[in-house]
Amino acid sequence: MSTPVEVRMARRVLRHELEAIRGNWGWILALGIILIVVGTIAVAMPLVSTLASAFAFGVLLLVGGIAQLVGVFWTRDWSGFFLSLLMGVLYLVLGVMFLRHPGEALIAMTLLLACALMVSGLFRIIGSLMYRFPFWGWTLAGGVINLLLGIYIYSQWPFDSFLIPGLFVGIDMIFTGWTWVMLALALKDLTKPAATTGDAATAPG
Repeated sequence: MSTPVEVRMARRVLRHELEAIRGNWGWILALGIILIVVGTIAVAMPLVSTLASAFAFGVLLLVGGIAQLVGVFWTRDWSGFFLSLLMGVLYLVLGVMFLRHPGEALIAMTLLLACALMVSGLFRIIGSLMYRFPFWGWTLAGGVINLLLGIYIYSQWPFDSFLIPGLFVGIDMIFTGWTWVMLALALKDLTKPAATTGDAATAPG
């Protein structure tokens, strides 16, 4: 069976992108290792990582609110001026609330996380059962896990609010770090054929 043109083009683009960054595989590997280490520390100390996440999220909301307000006053003649102004003020208020009352903010974050997991799990389960696309079983399993995890977090809420966000941040860092490590190792292997080809070209006949 011949490979579709779109698939071959996608493979060429992917190969080109990998070759463009293969010289930085060492830095990518270091980034992955750092994320794994930091994520492991976050999982080991979930309370500290949870409070740090709340502080960082509050700072991001403040910065986003300020940027939104600055952008609004640059485009004051735009029809969506008041909506953008309201969003900027909302970001600022939420940022201040996160920084001044991190406990209440974490309780709200945990509840939102539980609801998001339950909704996304239901959508994955329904979608995989309805369409039966290739490898739909993995999507179904992921949906079931998300649904059960969301139900568990909600059943423990609000007592788990100071642990769950930090655990999720740490686990996400670990998985992201391993992704970067695998990418770095793939880039390192990608350089070997080029080096071999170069040696063969320079070898005397």
